[in-house]
Amino acid sequence: MEMLHRLDDPEYPEAPADYSAAEAAASFSRLAEQVDYRFSTRCAIDQDIQDSAQYGRIEVPGEATVCGTRIVVLVSKFKPLAMVAADNPGAFLGTDEAHAEGELDANDLEKVEQVLAGSGYVTIPEELLTIRYDGSTLLRFHGSGEPSWWDRFFGSF
Repeated sequence: MEMLHRLDDPEYPEAPADYSAAEAAASFSRLAEQVDYRFSTRCAIDQDIQDSAQYGRIEVPGEATVCGTRIVVLVSKFKPLAMVAADNPGAFLGTDEAHAEGELDANDLEKVEQVLAGSGYVTIPEELLTIRYDGSTLLRFHGSGEPSWWDRFFGSF
């Protein structure tokens, strides 16, 4: 939580003050290449998501995972933040639940987390990101209920 609060700057809701699109693209590209390599497949990517603090999304296809469930990696423009989900964010209450239900293999998760750490990212558990947002940025929230930390660093504005 300390890192989330530290990165939460109301002056810069969509990207940090020192954000460099070129550096973000290079870092994301290297990350995607490493994920491809570790899973011996070409992963789908979506980069530079508009009106969001999320920079990009990498999808490991289910065919490349032990359990047959795709793995989704989200990267925030607020580096070093990243998150990992089985199937899709919100499909499970985090990777522990997905593993307990037999939808996420521990070794597959470890591969992704090693690549993220080696690329300078910090994996934030989805369970932590679902906590009600209590930061200082005025969010233009488009969801129902209260905004969460996921909305702040990965959602749309």
